[in-house]
Amino acid sequence: MEAKQYYRRNLPHWHPPGAALFVTWRLYGSLPKAVLLMLEEKKHLKEGRRFVLADRELDKGSIGPLWLKEPRIAKCVVDSLRRGENEFGHYALHAFVVMANHVHALLTPRAPVSKAMRSLKRKTAATANQILGRQGQRFWQDESFDRWCRNEAEFARIQEYIEWNPVKAGLVQRPQDWPWSSASRSTGS
Repeated sequence: MEAKQYYRRNLPHWHPPGAALFVTWRLYGSLPKAVLLMLEEKKHLKEGRRFVLADRELDKGSIGPLWLKEPRIAKCVVDSLRRGENEFGHYALHAFVVMANHVHALLTPRAPVSKAMRSLKRKTAATANQILGRQGQRFWQDESFDRWCRNEAEFARIQEYIEWNPVKAGLVQRPQDWPWSSASRSTGS
């Protein structure tokens, strides 16, 4: 595990050993400047509350790049998430969903989170950019949002939040109908 459990970039990152993390990352440029300005104006709110506001905008999936809608790219992300667990042993993967412009995952780190995320983002960005014919361009936003689960009830709420995200966004009727989620039978869950 990471020796440094807490650090801060634009967001705070606290990774207690053995704690499950709710991690969200998004496509570069997926939040319009107006939303970023609104979030900046609401700096007085806790990071979690600002995350909810940003996530609602991302769920609309109406502005900015929506490259994760491309099935080959979504599959690449799902496959990389599973490879991070099964081949590299970076984490135990409990739940995930790939939306049009962002990804949510619930995982328990077995390696430094920064290493796992760097590996996952680098591989998926290279593959996605190759599919899109835009090699060498930014794909993911640099920083991810993460929150550690304080207890089993919070873990269960986050898992439900992740798997119901496509339903709440109006994309499907049931969580298992979204093909790019741990709730879906098509991803091998």
